[in-house]
Parts: sequence; structure tokens; C-alpha cells
Amino acid sequence: MKHVDINCDMGESFGAYRLGNDEEILSYISSANIACGFHAGDPATMRKTVRMALEKGVAIGAHPGLPDLVGFGRRNMDIDPQEAYDIVVYQVGALQAFVKAEGGSMQHVKPHGALYNMAATRPALAEAIAEAIYKVNPSLILYGLAGSELTRAGARIGLRTAHEVFADRTYQEDGTLTPRSQPDAMITEQSQSLAQVIRMVTEGRVLSLQGVDVPIQADTVCIHGDGAHALEFARSIHAAFEGAGIVPRSFI
Repeated sequence: MKHVDINCDMGESFGAYRLGNDEEILSYISSANIACGFHAGDPATMRKTVRMALEKGVAIGAHPGLPDLVGFGRRNMDIDPQEAYDIVVYQVGALQAFVKAEGGSMQHVKPHGALYNMAATRPALAEAIAEAIYKVNPSLILYGLAGSELTRAGARIGLRTAHEVFADRTYQEDGTLTPRSQPDAMITEQSQSLAQVIRMVTEGRVLSLQGVDVPIQADTVCIHGDGAHALEFARSIHAAFEGAGIVPRSFI
């Protein structure tokens, strides 16, 4: 049997706005990335999502993003490494407080959106994020794009790292994700998405948009919880893994 973590971005509701199917999706994942209030989420949502994850036995991670609520943290911002360090310390500390207050412990940190993508290719930004996590809690696992500057920075500083792959995104031949600004960035056909992710987990390879087979390390698989068919896909990927002899399991 092969084991792999399935993670999902959660806790993205805020104020009067409701996003995602968190309670239902928690039944099909092993790790939850909880928004920390900058790109989405708010204190009440953080508390509720932490409590639901603990009740379901799902491992908890902080999902710090850029301070861009309007753009959902998906727009690049010209921040320097010190700013990146500060916003990550702030957000990880906030979620860690909620987890502790609910009697749990935190497993990981996964940067969100543009912060994640920028850190995948910018060494100085990646190092600042890794340092922030290490200084808050060196036992936390850093989730980053497989083979990226972010996972390399985490390993250098002494963090345990998890190389992440995406079920519903296409890849470039350098191993990066196709930018969301391009029309072919997302995989909308469920069968194609399932076939891609199972191959990444079992064979360690993914076919890029350029037609090149790219080696890839798949420690954890991301599914998105904010799509129109997110719950259906969560059920499908869980069933597909079961059929392929893959057992979803967190790192703790």
C-alpha cells in the first residue's frame, strides 16, 4: 500500500461571505490548510474550522497569504523578504493560538496563492518564509511546490518539507504550475485530473503542456475546496486512490 497526504484549502469564509464546503470535504482529506485572515478567513472562521478539523481527525496547517482580500491573495505584490517574514510569523502565530486553545497541535504551513508561487522561484523570499516558520515552531512541516525554491529553503534551514502536487492544475516543462492567467491553467475534466494525480503519486511523473514528461515528487496532493464541484471531486479522488491502492494519510 502506498500512502499520500491529501490537503485542501479551507476556512476561506469571512464576515457575511461563505465559501467552500468545509464540513463535508473534511471527510475526504487528511490535512487542512486554514486561511489566516489576510487573503481570506476571519477569527471566527479560523476557530470554527480548527474545531471541525480536530473533530474529524484531520491534521491542521496554517495557510498564510498576501494582504489582498479583494484579490483573494492571487495577485503578485512587490514585497521584500522582511515583509514576507513578518506576515508569515503573524499569520502562523494567529492560527497556532486557535489550535492550542482548542486543545490540538499544528502539523504544517502552506503559503497561499501568489505568495506560494513567488516563493517557488525566488530564493530570498523562500528563505524568509522558511525562517519565519522555523522561528515560530521548528517542528512544523513546510508544504511547497515539488522541487521548488521553497522546499529547498525549508530543507536548508532544518524544516521537514512536503513536496506538493496539484490534482487540478497543469504543469510547465520546468515543473512549475501554469499561471492562472492562462486559459489552460486549470484541468476541468475530472477523469483527466484523476489520471494525472494517480500517475504523479504512483510513477513520480507528470506530462507538461509542452508534451514533456517531468519527474515530480508527490508527498501531498492539493485539492481546492472553493470550486463549484469541489465536494464531488473530493469524493472522487478519495475513491480513485482507494481503487489504486493509495491510502490518504497525514504526516502526524
